[in-house]
Amino acid sequence: MRFHDQPLRGHSLAEKAYIAIRSMIKSGELKPNMPLREVALAESLNISRTPIRQALHRLESEELAIFIPRSGLVVAALDRQRVMELYSFLEALESMAARYMAQYATEEEIAILLDLSRREEDVLDDAQALSSLNAKFHTTLYRGARNRYLLKTVLSIRDQIFLLGKTTLGNPGRSSQAMKEHRAIVQSIQARSPDAAEAAMRTHIRSAMIERLKLLEQDESNEAV
Repeated sequence: MRFHDQPLRGHSLAEKAYIAIRSMIKSGELKPNMPLREVALAESLNISRTPIRQALHRLESEELAIFIPRSGLVVAALDRQRVMELYSFLEALESMAARYMAQYATEEEIAILLDLSRREEDVLDDAQALSSLNAKFHTTLYRGARNRYLLKTVLSIRDQIFLLGKTTLGNPGRSSQAMKEHRAIVQSIQARSPDAAEAAMRTHIRSAMIERLKLLEQDESNEAV
C-alpha cells in the first residue's frame, strides 16, 4: 500500500501513515502479534521513519498495537479476558445509544434502521455482506442517539473488534439470530420505548460476545493441534 493509491490529500504525513497502517490491520494484512517495524513500514509505504514512528505511537495509545519485551511493537491480539472486557463496555455504550435513539431519533433515521434490518434477510447466507449491513445498522443507531461523546467513544471501542478477525455472523445460526435481535431493537425504538430498546440491545451484545468467545475457542483449539 502506497499513499498515492489513496485519496488522502490534506492529511499530514503522520496522519497518512496512521490511516494506512490502521487499514492494513483492519484488512488482516497485518495480523495480531505481527511485528510493526519502522524500517519495513517506511519502505512499504514509501515514507520516512519519523511519521511512521508517530503513527505507531498513536496506534499504541489506542491499543491497536502493544509493546512486548524482546519482540518490540506488535499488532495487538485480544485474549478471552480482553474480549469479555471489550464486550462488557460495548454493552454499556450501545444499550445507552439504543435508549437515546428511542428518545431522540428522527423518523427518517428510524426508517433507515428499519430498512437495514429488512435487507439483512436477503443476505443471511453471505457473512461479509451481512457484516457490512451490521456495521451500517450500528453506526446509524449511534448517530441517532444524538450524543457526540458517546458516538466518539463507541466508534473507538468498535475499532478494537477488527483485531478479532473474521465476523461471528458466519457462525451456525448466528446470522438469523442477529437479524431477529436487530428487529427487536428497531421495534422498541419505533415504539419510542427507551427501556425496551436498552434491554434489546443488551441481549444483542451479550449474544454477540458468546459467539465471539466460541470463535476464540475454536482458534485456540486449532493452534493447539
